[in-house]
Amino acid sequence: MTLDISKRTVGGVTIFDLNGRVVFGDECTHLRDQVKDAISAGERDIVLNLESVQYMDSGGIGTLVGLYTSARSLGGDLRLAGPNDKVAHVLNITRLTSVISVFPDVSRAIKPGPQKASA
Repeated sequence: MTLDISKRTVGGVTIFDLNGRVVFGDECTHLRDQVKDAISAGERDIVLNLESVQYMDSGGIGTLVGLYTSARSLGGDLRLAGPNDKVAHVLNITRLTSVISVFPDVSRAIKPGPQKASA
């Protein structure tokens, strides 16, 4: 299964809607390229919508960490939204939720302010 990515903007926040698996290989490369292109273009406030992500492996976790680091190094932010129970479990056991803000849905992730919510 491939990773389909669509991009939209809501209130100045760039949202990447992901559908499929975030796994080592072409999927992670495609995600990395899309988000880094947005960061390079000056889009600093980014949300990855994980609602339609069925599975994430260690390569996916590494990609998220790299993208978060890239966004933060340029004064931006990257947040995650809507992981299902399986993906939320992976985010929790890897302790990624202590680094990257995770919200139950996109509408909460795009609201400004310090409202970190762990999945």
